[in-house]
Amino acid sequence: MTVDKDLLLMLKSSGLGEGEPDLSEKLLKAFLNMLLESGRIPARIICMNSAVFLTTEGSPVEEIMRKYEQAGVEILSCLTCLDYYDRKEKLIVGQPTNMRDTVAALHSFPRVFSF
Repeated sequence: MTVDKDLLLMLKSSGLGEGEPDLSEKLLKAFLNMLLESGRIPARIICMNSAVFLTTEGSPVEEIMRKYEQAGVEILSCLTCLDYYDRKEKLIVGQPTNMRDTVAALHSFPRVFSF
């Protein structure tokens, strides 16, 4: 497994794409699994907006996110978003982050994938 130090993955919702929530969730789970299985993973994953549900209690992808974390990926969740959704005390994977650090990461990573 290779951690790509130049790659940041920003997740903006708890699903992938527009449309049916169940399908969006299924697509995101498949994407995260396939990316992990590819053997080349991002150095950092930042979860914004409803994507914080992926790193908190009841996450449909908790096991996958833990595998990323165990592989050395830094997983960060927007603190404002955690507060908004009342999930701050339910964070189970990664650490909270602020907008200043998120903007700094966007400037410092050569490649950013955003979903």
